[in-house]
Amino acid sequence: MAADQASSGRTPGTAAGPGGTAATGRLAGVAPEPGVRKPDPLLVMDQVTRSFGGITAVRVGHLEVQRGTITALIGPNGAGKTTLFNVVSGFDRAAGGRWWFDGHPLTGRPAHRVARRGLVRTFQLTRTLARLTVLENLKLAATGQRGERLLPALLPPLWRGQERQIEERADEMLERFRLGPLRDDHAGTLSGGQRKLLELARALMARPVMVLLDEPVAGVNPALTQSLLGHITELRDEGLTVCFVEHDMDVVMGISDWVAVMADGRLVAEGPPHTIGRNPAVVDAYLGRRHDEPEATEEE
Repeated sequence: MAADQASSGRTPGTAAGPGGTAATGRLAGVAPEPGVRKPDPLLVMDQVTRSFGGITAVRVGHLEVQRGTITALIGPNGAGKTTLFNVVSGFDRAAGGRWWFDGHPLTGRPAHRVARRGLVRTFQLTRTLARLTVLENLKLAATGQRGERLLPALLPPLWRGQERQIEERADEMLERFRLGPLRDDHAGTLSGGQRKLLELARALMARPVMVLLDEPVAGVNPALTQSLLGHITELRDEGLTVCFVEHDMDVVMGISDWVAVMADGRLVAEGPPHTIGRNPAVVDAYLGRRHDEPEATEEE
């Protein structure tokens, strides 16, 4: 049944054993209610709104993402999840509200400045540079490259050493995500799942503190799905904070430490995965209000 299915201070977190970190344990005493305060929030949003014409796509009163955890953002199609990602990551402009990342205000900041703070994202539809090689896609994502500025670019000794370091890190990422054999292939030749891996690896080249993943396993075959989910949990265990949008409830229940639920642009529920499927607001969001009540009689 659908109701059951719905059932920079960059210090790494400290591992607390398989399947979790010390940071995730701190959520144990947090009340499962929308807008609840977290013990150590990394991303904080307050009164964030986004409208398109006469339609308000996002109206989130308050939402905090706990540092060092995997938070799932779920909800029906059109709930405003991706729009919220677009706003806080600088790819879209809010109509109102404020948000902070690691204590720094990010309201209205463009995407490249948000990324420099350590908040990066991936997209549901992968954005690889098809005519560049897999390696070149990764190298381009590294930040602070001296050779990108005009004057240093004319003096190779100023950037060659850094270029070697970037390539070494890119090769490490390729090995980590099992893309090494495809190093010199054009990114446009990769399968959908391989592009998802490449986009995640490219995001990590920026050395982020937090990643926003928009449907990371959408359209990916089961084998690569398990690989991607393994990489995501590894990132959490290494201290990275992850927030992801997903429709597959098996994925959400399998890797999330906390779940936030949106409907009609609003935050309607929050809590640990095992509580979400029993939450009446979540059932209403997915199945419609009063779905389980008997039809009113004519007398009533």
